[in-house]
Parts: sequence; structure tokens; C-alpha cells
Amino acid sequence: MKRFELARYKLLVDEALETFLPRDSEHPAVIHQAMRYSVFPGGKRLRPALALAVHEMFGGNPAHFLPAAAAIECVHTYSLIHDDLPAMDNDDYRRGRLTTHKVYGEAMAILAGDAMLTLAFELMTNRLAEYYSAASVLKSTAELALSAGTYGLVGGQVVDIWATKREVPNPTQTLEYIHAHKTGALITVAARIGAILAGATKNELTHITRFATHLGLGFQIRDDILDAQESESGKLTYVSLLGLPGAEDKVRRSYEACLAALEPLGGSFPLQQAADLCLNRNS
Repeated sequence: MKRFELARYKLLVDEALETFLPRDSEHPAVIHQAMRYSVFPGGKRLRPALALAVHEMFGGNPAHFLPAAAAIECVHTYSLIHDDLPAMDNDDYRRGRLTTHKVYGEAMAILAGDAMLTLAFELMTNRLAEYYSAASVLKSTAELALSAGTYGLVGGQVVDIWATKREVPNPTQTLEYIHAHKTGALITVAARIGAILAGATKNELTHITRFATHLGLGFQIRDDILDAQESESGKLTYVSLLGLPGAEDKVRRSYEACLAALEPLGGSFPLQQAADLCLNRNS
């Protein structure tokens, strides 16, 4: 039985990123060094791994899909670099080491984030046409752009900043918006790109979207729970809103909704494993 092979997907994505990113000696070297510092060593690569798993599920070739997987991780990395900036979350550490702006300065960190975002669209537009139809590449690229803009990551970050500085009149609705856009949008588009480029039908894409939407929400709630166990941030989270038991219950319901969304697709054991990994993790 096929499994969600996170270690294999991570290796594939890391090798692709190593190939696609400019060498750190290329002029102007400092920006390329900052980009590589931000990308390597990376996290679990869950977003591109999810995209690869969905692509394989619908019969796609992972080797052909790697530019898209790398592009998804580039957008994710851009968002992390900018989130860590003093004007945003003001974090000094990420993944156990100094954040990009602490090593390279704020200006270079901003530019490194910009460069990662633009690299993503170079990969989508220039590296996929050999294996996929122009229509599917165009649709995938447009969806990635939407997920990164004010209807996705940027919109979620804006509302997150806004909600942190004032009392929110509708905290549940506001929090759902933040999670659906700041975190959920990229998870959802990763799954959708995997399906679109593999030639999934409209009906199949609907079910994959439903699965990924629930996965994205549950993923962020699990992050809220893990963060609350380490420290109190004072930010609006599901733990601060519902308490730990309420947040755990919402994750459980997200997990059940993920499995229900997969039923019309035959269950998809690899994606069930992905949901289990994302929503029942301890770190």
C-alpha cells in the first residue's frame, strides 16, 4: 500500500531547491547567501510534500512536478522571512537558529523574501511547460499568485496584525479568517496545484480542495496548541478563545472532515497519513 513518504518528498524538494536557487557565490553574492540561509536547512517541507502526494495520487510524475513543488516552498520561505521581521512578528530565531534579518540585516532580509517570491513564479512559468499543458500551467500559476496576495497570505497577515493591536468584535470569525488565509491558503493551493497539473477532474479537484481546507485549519490550530504549551503569546488563538480542550476538539473535527473529504476519492491512504501527521503531531 502506498504511503505518504515525507522523507522522500523532502529529499526531492531539497534537491530541487539546491538546483534552482542561484549559487551563493553568484553576484551579488550576499542576496543569494541570504536566500540559501533562509531555505536550508528547511523544515519538514509539508506543503510541497502534500502537493507531490496529490500529484502522484492522480497519476502525475513527481520528477516533472518538482519546479512547482520548489515554487510552493519558495513562497512559504518568503512568508517566513517577512513574518520574522521586526515590523511583523519580530522573531529572533526560527528552527533553532537566528532569523534571516538577524544575520543579514532587515534590508537584505526583505530583499531575500522578495527574491524568493519572484523565483517561485520564474519556476512556475519557465520550468513546467515541457511536461504540462499551457492551460494547466497558467491556472496553477494564477492560483499560486492569488494564494500569496491579499486574498491569501498577505490578507491573513494584515488581519493578524490588525487583531493583535485592538479588541476584536468577532474573534471567532476573525481568527478563522486569519488561519484560512495566512496558513490555509498555501496548504490548499499546494494540493490544488498537485491535482491541476496531474489532470484531475473538476469533481476530484472539489474534494481535494475540501480536504486541504480542513487540513490547513487544523494544522494552524495544532500550532496554536503547541505554542500555548511553550509560552503565552498574548495573540488571538484558538487556545485563548476556546481553551485547550476546545482547541483539541476543533482539531479532531478538522481531522474527521479531512477523512470525510477523501471518501469520494476512495479514501487515499497517503493523504490520510498526511492528515494524521499534520493534525496529530507533537512538534
